[in-house]
Amino acid sequence: MENKIQLITYPDSLGGDLKNLNKVINKHFKDVIYGVHILPPFPSSSDRGFAPLTYFKIYEDFGDFEDIKEIGENHAIVLDIMINHISKESEYFQDFLNKGEKSKYADMFITLDKIWEDGIPVKSDVDKIFLRRSKPYSEFIIKETGERKLLWTTFGKNDPSEQIDIDINSPYTKELIDKIFKFFSENKVKMVRLDAVGYVIKKLGTSCFFVEPEIYDFLDDIKKTANLYNIELLPEIHSHYSIQYKLSEHGMYIYDFILPYVVLSTLIKKDNTLLVNYLKDRPEKQFTTLDCHDGIPVKPDLDDLIDSKEARDIVNICLERGASLSLIVSDEHKDKDGFDVHQIRCSYYSALSSNDDAYIAARAIQFFVPGIPQVYYVGLLAGENDEEAVKNTGEGREINRHNFTNEEIEECLKKDVVKRLFKIMKFRNEYDGFNGKFNNLKCENNKISMEWVKDNLKCTLDIDLKDYSTIINYIDEIGNNCSFKA
Repeated sequence: MENKIQLITYPDSLGGDLKNLNKVINKHFKDVIYGVHILPPFPSSSDRGFAPLTYFKIYEDFGDFEDIKEIGENHAIVLDIMINHISKESEYFQDFLNKGEKSKYADMFITLDKIWEDGIPVKSDVDKIFLRRSKPYSEFIIKETGERKLLWTTFGKNDPSEQIDIDINSPYTKELIDKIFKFFSENKVKMVRLDAVGYVIKKLGTSCFFVEPEIYDFLDDIKKTANLYNIELLPEIHSHYSIQYKLSEHGMYIYDFILPYVVLSTLIKKDNTLLVNYLKDRPEKQFTTLDCHDGIPVKPDLDDLIDSKEARDIVNICLERGASLSLIVSDEHKDKDGFDVHQIRCSYYSALSSNDDAYIAARAIQFFVPGIPQVYYVGLLAGENDEEAVKNTGEGREINRHNFTNEEIEECLKKDVVKRLFKIMKFRNEYDGFNGKFNNLKCENNKISMEWVKDNLKCTLDIDLKDYSTIINYIDEIGNNCSFKA
């Protein structure tokens, strides 16, 4: 993957479908976007694509794989595999639901007798699990026999869940994964994000999240499959930052899920201490983000990096600015004082009180910190909280999932903050100095200074946190000293 900025977007969020997405990118974002991470465009029964029925089709309202290939002609495509689960409406689970153990797909799912000998969950084991819902299983009735079956379901608001966990040890699952990678490769996909990969290992006596060393065995196997088809992997794991570092040591790309909160705190408190300390020891083979389709990570990503009192202060400021919260379910994984915020749900622009200068400073920091930057489509257009969508759907995450019409895109492009953002993005993509050596320069608590050096090229970012003024100085290819206010 080239060290240039990627866009994260739903297939229908910029113009309504994949054809329009391609037109919008080519018309408006050609100089500022290199790669495109298209959030799940597949037929899905819930969770806006994250409960896929199949990976071999595109939901018909979005287009088809020819549209994916067309985008891939000019942009590196990233797609998701929800490696932990599949929709209960998929042909695989529906066959199992009809036939039970007679189904050729039966072994693909995790009936609880694969975990507990008698198939009955034990409370002491469940209490140790990092829960994403009140219980990690759902009950289903097999249609042919009337037999009651309990199956592992990590995610899902409803009971029974729409998202059925799959058994990664099943030969059929392994065959299916291979087929998906082969198909993606044929359709110009360059990278696969392994969504929810931290939950794939189920082992009694553990949290059933990022279970070591088994998780590495799985990642090694799937990496071999991806390599066969020249596809790179990006594991998506929200956990203690030390786990991200372990993944990096294992040769994987990782997400910098720490940076969004650190930048937000730095700008709100007008103090660089947290950011400077974080940048002292950090893997460089990362994808950086500030915003995404879920929220700004807090726990467990930043455990041991921040204290809960400081975090409560930042969270409360975001709540005043219209945010909502995703909370930790398991008591065992909350802080001792009860602090339980998993993610802050809001647009990043709104989290910064729609302050243009603060927002530009935030993006400048992201683009200078080592890693491949990803910009979420709402952030690309400096979008604000969509409170109406939350009211209409009852889904808190919709606050940062507004679908922009072509007319709305045109209006957003007129905003001064968007023009300023695009100027920095274009510079970040074109200036070769970002492929050199990074230095985080020492400065006062209320200032930020970072630089990149490669041969005769050098660029420096200077931010004054008192007023968020942002200056980029650089030496061009013929040795001239240049500067611009971001």
